[in-house]
Amino acid sequence: MTETTELSAIRLAEAVRRREISPVEAVQAALDRIEKTNPAVNAFVTVCGERALERAAAAERAVADGAELGPLHGVPIGVKDLDPVAGVRMARGSLVFAEDVPQETISCVERLEEAGAIVVGKTNTPEFGFKATTDSALFGPASTPFNRAMNAGGSSGGSAAAVASGMVPLAQGSDAGGSLRVPAAFCGVFTLMPTFGRVPVPAKPNAFRRFNPMVCYAPLARTVADAALGVDLMSGAHAYDPYSFPSPEKLVDELHGDLTGLRVAYSPDLGGYPVEPEVEAVVRAALPALREAGALVEEVDFRLPLPHAELTAMWRRYLSVAHAESAAISRDNGIDLLGDYAGSIDQGYLDSVGVGDALSAVDFRLADLDRTRVLYAFESLFDRYDLVVSPVNTIAGIPNSAGRDTVGPTSVEGQSVDPYVGWSMTSPYNLIGSPAASVPVGRARNGVPVGLQVAARRRGDGLVVRASAALETRLPWASGYQELDLGTGHATGA
Repeated sequence: MTETTELSAIRLAEAVRRREISPVEAVQAALDRIEKTNPAVNAFVTVCGERALERAAAAERAVADGAELGPLHGVPIGVKDLDPVAGVRMARGSLVFAEDVPQETISCVERLEEAGAIVVGKTNTPEFGFKATTDSALFGPASTPFNRAMNAGGSSGGSAAAVASGMVPLAQGSDAGGSLRVPAAFCGVFTLMPTFGRVPVPAKPNAFRRFNPMVCYAPLARTVADAALGVDLMSGAHAYDPYSFPSPEKLVDELHGDLTGLRVAYSPDLGGYPVEPEVEAVVRAALPALREAGALVEEVDFRLPLPHAELTAMWRRYLSVAHAESAAISRDNGIDLLGDYAGSIDQGYLDSVGVGDALSAVDFRLADLDRTRVLYAFESLFDRYDLVVSPVNTIAGIPNSAGRDTVGPTSVEGQSVDPYVGWSMTSPYNLIGSPAASVPVGRARNGVPVGLQVAARRRGDGLVVRASAALETRLPWASGYQELDLGTGHATGA
């Protein structure tokens, strides 16, 4: 990395305010880094350099004029290619929408731009974000910079890889079942999926993306402070999102608190997920850092009301209904994904739409009974503990497929799992709307980073940030980025 691209978002914004680095220099450094590094990991799929430099020049004039500057003034960021940025192609990882250019910007990115951030491009994602790996027929796989033969994870994999490889210090993503935390873990970066409703998702009739009671938006970053600031800037009630609420506190105020007396439950498998021993060992080795910070850590025999396979299947039904709904909206807007375009779409997505179409309204609502049982199980645990920690992913990475249809394994430790999402322990927290972070705590033998998941009761985001910052202080991971030498080669080998 160059000196500028090594800086965190907060440090870079400080340097801009002090006139040590100009916004144009910051954006140009990011664009240069993308040009050099992106071929190796395939994180960015669209680069809007001219637009970014125009905005950087305006930001530079604001500095010269002594204008009031936002907390991210001049900081380059990436945006997941499922979400619109006005005037920038949004392909959604799909051949069908390969040239689509929206005329509006999603609200969470608008708020980052209002804080001074400058979008330099759109990041790789699987088609319509339907799986927890990043790969598509349109763009191919995104790789973790720590082992280019292995996938970045998904569906915010391009954003995670872009941050990990120093292209941008901050990148936006979304999470309906692990799409922030899965790639954060595989790419060795930090993210916080906030309490559902903290970051609003304004609803728009007939829009491809609507508010959904499991979808959260947040940034991925190389530091806890950057991610906390990003969530703070995205947060706040919005009239067009009935689930949104005013933020009760600033997460950046939780960065330096200790953990004295905090009760932490460690569940190595969240009650039945098969976990590779190497992954569990890396996560377990991080627990003393929580104790050093003052937390009372206890391993628990936690049991969810459903076996992990049934829990995953239940979550997949919710996702399938959302996919079927999106396909129906597209059809109403003149694009029949199941008709003339079906041959251009990932079969896994089409299968998911089929499941959603076949599900009756009664069966869909009955799934809420199981969802409520999951809520009660976690709330019972949170009655006794402030935080629950576990591995994020149960495996040490996923190889990229030569056929550009990368998915995970069908079994882990001899137990069958759903290859799309069954090897991740993230979706239970989407079902209950709780905040959950992915904290880098080490690497597997193949070089792929391992993430520890930190979760709290709804609106306990500050506790999650406090614990994550304590881990960052005692198990610093930033030095790992300096070891990367990605050159300009394609992501075909380690």
